Amino acid sequence: MQWLLTNPVDLSGLELCYIALLGIAVGSFLNLVIVRLPLMLQQQWQQAAQRQLALPLEENTSKINLLIPRSYCDHCQQRLQIKDNIPLLSFLWLRGRTRCCQQAIPYYYPVVEAATALLFVVAARAGYPAIQLLGVWYLLSSLVVLALIDHYHQLLPDLITLPLLWLGLLFNLADYFVTLPQAVTGAVMGYVMLWILFWLVKWCTGREAIGYGDFKLLAALGAWFGWQALPSLLLLATVSGLLFALWQYRSLSLLRHQPIAFGCWLALAATAVLFSNIT
Repeated sequence: MQWLLTNPVDLSGLELCYIALLGIAVGSFLNLVIVRLPLMLQQQWQQAAQRQLALPLEENTSKINLLIPRSYCDHCQQRLQIKDNIPLLSFLWLRGRTRCCQQAIPYYYPVVEAATALLFVVAARAGYPAIQLLGVWYLLSSLVVLALIDHYHQLLPDLITLPLLWLGLLFNLADYFVTLPQAVTGAVMGYVMLWILFWLVKWCTGREAIGYGDFKLLAALGAWFGWQALPSLLLLATVSGLLFALWQYRSLSLLRHQPIAFGCWLALAATAVLFSNIT
């Protein structure tokens, strides 16, 4: 057991190939979470609102979770065959089109699978002890899901951000990434910094420029990386997010009225900070 906690993992080329395959499989599961978690939350919110208003629950609504229904086409809702649901390979075989209705398969499906494989391999090559490597993989997987959900839905679910925060603190009980005092201080400062910024912007402009999910995500990142990493995380996320928004909208006047998925850029900044520490 002590070996798992302290000895760096030394992997051969063949083992890295196995890890890449694992990353592709995990990426396929992450795609499932990215698609279904917002739908699951929407169902929960609708049912809670119906109960609050004493309205009858809609019994004919099909229940969605991570297990049911089986994988189906996003366009025509037809169930996918096993051969059309193989991570990465099916997308290449079908040339980016569904077999059932010949509609375009969302491009982020293969991108998430390939990116997760790459992230897993890069993390594995860093020589972390086995337990710490599992933590890094969990962190990276959570960041991928949060980035995509925030990009498409402007949402950072508590079901992901809160466990990420607590796991960061648990890993740092053993000083895996930073000391526990640094992790606790990072979690508190991460939340408070964006909370203060939220109210300053609202007081000055009357607009809510930052969501509460961003507070929790930065708190979680502070729990993993410590308070010292917070300035770098905020600087990288702010600059990259603004540059992308300016490139996308080409106009400051348009940018003022467009929401920016800040959690997406926080996730990318966290990945950059993690890999900068590796190198």
